[in-house]
Amino acid sequence: MGVLTGPLPLIPPAGLTGSQQDKGPTVVALGGGHGLSASLSALRLLTSELTAVVTVADDGGSSGRLREEYGVLPPGDLRMALSALCDDTDWGRTWRDVMQHRFRSARGGASLDEHAMGNLLIVTLWELLGDAVAGLKWAGALLGARGQVLPMSTVPLTIEGDVRVTAPDGSSTVTTIRGQARCAVAGSLESVRLLPEEAPACVDALTAIELADWVVLGPGSWYTSVLPHLLLPEMRQALCDTPAKRCLTMNLAMDTKETSGMSAADHLHVLRDYAPEFSADVVLADPASVSDLTEFKRAAGMIGAEVVLGRVGASGQRPVHDPLRLATAYQDIFGNS
Repeated sequence: MGVLTGPLPLIPPAGLTGSQQDKGPTVVALGGGHGLSASLSALRLLTSELTAVVTVADDGGSSGRLREEYGVLPPGDLRMALSALCDDTDWGRTWRDVMQHRFRSARGGASLDEHAMGNLLIVTLWELLGDAVAGLKWAGALLGARGQVLPMSTVPLTIEGDVRVTAPDGSSTVTTIRGQARCAVAGSLESVRLLPEEAPACVDALTAIELADWVVLGPGSWYTSVLPHLLLPEMRQALCDTPAKRCLTMNLAMDTKETSGMSAADHLHVLRDYAPEFSADVVLADPASVSDLTEFKRAAGMIGAEVVLGRVGASGQRPVHDPLRLATAYQDIFGNS
């Protein structure tokens, strides 16, 4: 049950003054998990007119427990998006660390073990306000987030996928698995779908997409963070109808537990197979992640996109995006439009 509260304490982003032109382009970034955090960490350096639209199908870990026990949207990816929008100030860094803090008891097995503080804060606001979008706005105000965070749907979603299993005798059968956590490590998925099939999209998210200058889809787990936005009927329609320009950001690692054996071009074919009406203006990729540039450009052309190559990966062994390099690439793309 919601309770009455005072006015939402909006906190202006640090260092932003002047006219509307000073605020940068209006950008909507879609995805989930670490991939969306990467794009948001870059985009918040370019604009204060930023909206994150986040997948709500997570069913593992702290999010899965809260979703099952309280019947709420899984808060984990929403928490990560809010944390990524924190400014690089003492206030922003402190609240980012608070939101990401996980409880771990010395003995183990405690009721709070592995719960993220931010997840508990978000669920608390949802219970007090009785409104998912309002709760996220209050959380963003507390953090001084540069931008807003919205769920892609107002109801928890479930990802269901078909995977081919090979028996010891060499025969193979297709089995159906359910849940984002299981699909993420299933290997090569033959097909995926969202349940409920006609789930409602978040109205605020649809409006943000309609009014955006740019829509950025990806990076992120392809089947469980990126593709779901094109599987939700109202969201797919909004992404196809928006007058905004569309940028698709590719992952740095192609052959993962979720996309075993897939090339960069295969990733684009997946989007076209599931949403043939969807088109993009630009596909941004790190050259190190594209094994066959000719085939990749051909696949990008099938969705109407120009390929932009840029070294956007961080130094080191892990395939993660560098926020400054990614921000530079986005700035060039937005400027050249």
